[in-house]
Amino acid sequence: MFNFLFGNNKIKSALRRGGVIIDLRSPGEFDEGRIPDSINIPSDRISISLTRIKAMNVPVILTGYSDNIRETRHKLKAHGVKEVYNGGHWTSVLKIIHSL
Repeated sequence: MFNFLFGNNKIKSALRRGGVIIDLRSPGEFDEGRIPDSINIPSDRISISLTRIKAMNVPVILTGYSDNIRETRHKLKAHGVKEVYNGGHWTSVLKIIHSL
């Protein structure tokens, strides 16, 4: 329980500092439900979006499926994106946004 609450605080802090939410799901899944103002970059398209993501220069919060998030987080950090957070399922981050 402590890790869950602590993780939420990190995500809240990142959002308050202008963090961008990147949804790693497919475009079809994204269209069925999403966080307002989130960006859809499916996990298989992250490599070609690295320059765009790095240029944002804000915390990055990833949503989607756990395996995709872990792999993508590692890839982004390896390519110099300093703050990358695992937001979990998009509905979890949506609840955090509503609590701000």
